Amino acid sequence: MNYKDGFMGSVGNTPLIRLKGISEETGCEIFGKAEFLNPSGSVKDRAAKAIVLAAEASGDLGPGGTVVEGTAGNTGIGLAHVCNARGYRCIIVIPETQSPEKLDLLRALGAEVRPVPAVPYKDPNNFQKIAGRLANEMDNTIWANQFDNLANREIHLQTTGPEIWRDTEGTIDAFVSASGTGGTIAGTSTFLKSKNPKVLTVLADPTGTATWHYVKHGEVKVVGGGSISEGIGSSRITANLAGASIDDAEMIPDQECVDMVYRLLYEEGLFLGSSSGINVAAAVRVATELGPNHTIVTILCDSGSRYQSRLFNPNWLREKGLETPATRSLNI
Repeated sequence: MNYKDGFMGSVGNTPLIRLKGISEETGCEIFGKAEFLNPSGSVKDRAAKAIVLAAEASGDLGPGGTVVEGTAGNTGIGLAHVCNARGYRCIIVIPETQSPEKLDLLRALGAEVRPVPAVPYKDPNNFQKIAGRLANEMDNTIWANQFDNLANREIHLQTTGPEIWRDTEGTIDAFVSASGTGGTIAGTSTFLKSKNPKVLTVLADPTGTATWHYVKHGEVKVVGGGSISEGIGSSRITANLAGASIDDAEMIPDQECVDMVYRLLYEEGLFLGSSSGINVAAAVRVATELGPNHTIVTILCDSGSRYQSRLFNPNWLREKGLETPATRSLNI
């Protein structure tokens, strides 16, 4: 029989989807790795699985234990699923600015959700630091620490990179990815460059982060205002991102992201979130710079269902000074 062994066995081996419209437009073959098809619906399933299994293997997490994490949503959702599958309690500390869909889903999955004000990482009340302190106060408890736990990067080195290399038959010319924790881009890039050092790795960043300037100029400096994107971009270099071989970076403004999200929906039939919009928009820029006849892979991070009240709400977008393609074309 051909089957997957539960939730844990279903993580990974997501397909590459050829993005027909932008491939024909650029003359390149542009593929999105369909991480929204992971069992909890995002690329973060890989990190959630890896972090919990590593904690079990080290003896830091015993039967009936608790997993605590500070997260913008998707890692928490993945952890809640993993904890249910492995018999652990799950506590999620999350910035209260995240979409209500994420908070509602976390609660539905049985996680204990603790929304906190969104403050910079340097603030002792940053959601990540609160999670770390909380975990230290409890017995048989781990802080998942997705930003600095290298099990995150390692799982992409062991799975995501090899899957992309296999499915492109080694023809990949460029890999484009956003960075939240840094695990996806760092681990995947490390593997791809081990197979072919000429594979170009490009960071896709929203505005208002420090990572774009770090890649371009070697200095951690926040550039631009904030963004509507959730879960990507950073004001610091995480342990997962440190030392990653990244060749270039593209900063994608919110309107370009929104336009791409709607284009993916209406041209490709793909209902995706803002991280995917930023990734694909950056992939188009890379394709334009490289010229025709190149193969580019990016990450389709999660479904648009987690952003319906915002990204797919014209009134909410308008409040942010943004427009949907439909209203732009009608000049409303």
